[in-house]
Amino acid sequence: MAEHVIIGAGSIGTNVARLLAERGDTVRIVTRSGSGPAHPLIERVAADASDPSGIKQLSRGAKVIYHCANPPSYTMWERLLPPLQTAAIAAAKANDAVLALTGSLYAYGPQPGGRMNEHTPLAATGHKGRLRKRMWEQALAAGIRTVEVRGSDYIGKDANGIYPLLIAPALEKGRAAWITGHLDMPHTFTFNGDMARALVTLAEDERAWGRAWHVPSPPAVTIRELARRYALAAGRAPVKLIQLPRFVMRTAGLVVPIAREMAEMDYQWYEPFHMDATETADTFGLIATDLDTAIHDQVGGAQRGRS
Repeated sequence: MAEHVIIGAGSIGTNVARLLAERGDTVRIVTRSGSGPAHPLIERVAADASDPSGIKQLSRGAKVIYHCANPPSYTMWERLLPPLQTAAIAAAKANDAVLALTGSLYAYGPQPGGRMNEHTPLAATGHKGRLRKRMWEQALAAGIRTVEVRGSDYIGKDANGIYPLLIAPALEKGRAAWITGHLDMPHTFTFNGDMARALVTLAEDERAWGRAWHVPSPPAVTIRELARRYALAAGRAPVKLIQLPRFVMRTAGLVVPIAREMAEMDYQWYEPFHMDATETADTFGLIATDLDTAIHDQVGGAQRGRS
């Protein structure tokens, strides 16, 4: 019997598991493949977390269930996310556990000036944002103790996103990086280690339950500045950035499903995108990790992974 059950072993689930195990708590991490970090206090279980009966059994005795699973492609969201959410809610209800949800900023949709705080209305017009909104409302209506912790695009060791997909390959091969976003628009990035710490902290504090909070994150920076810092951390010459015209992805989306899904969210990259987490920081004493520390964590992790 584990004190904590974690659904998903991506960079967030893995960081949560390590945080809990390193402080001496028992953890069960559930994925389809049975993957997850190796630690004496972490039990890795291969199971379908979207099966309500199965995840109920696996969560018996747990104080907190952390829902950290996220399908690898936008095209899978509508099919895979609702069953996972429904099963996690059922498991929390059956075991009287707190349900801690890994959230995003998608449900807000485009906002004036690109600014969002913990009280910004959920006004998404795209289908992925509306899905995120429905899932949060489902958890709130379920009669359980729950909290959603929202972060922006992740940086840090093993985080997926702009560095492994665009910047790192360009740095390694000495070529230009083609960017689907404005190079000089400020954008908030969240350290995945800070997301994990916020999830653990808020799940255990009853002041957090019943609402959503933001992860304290470094001040917004442009893609151009972020790429410069990545190059510095990697000890490489700055990479040349080429901004793709906005219409390219939208045109491709007429025939390519993943391009269509990416184009739906492109307002995040062609306009300012600021996440304010002042209330979370003030209430719970959480502090954002310095941006360069997060960048070195990611670059160093990637380099160790290749060695």
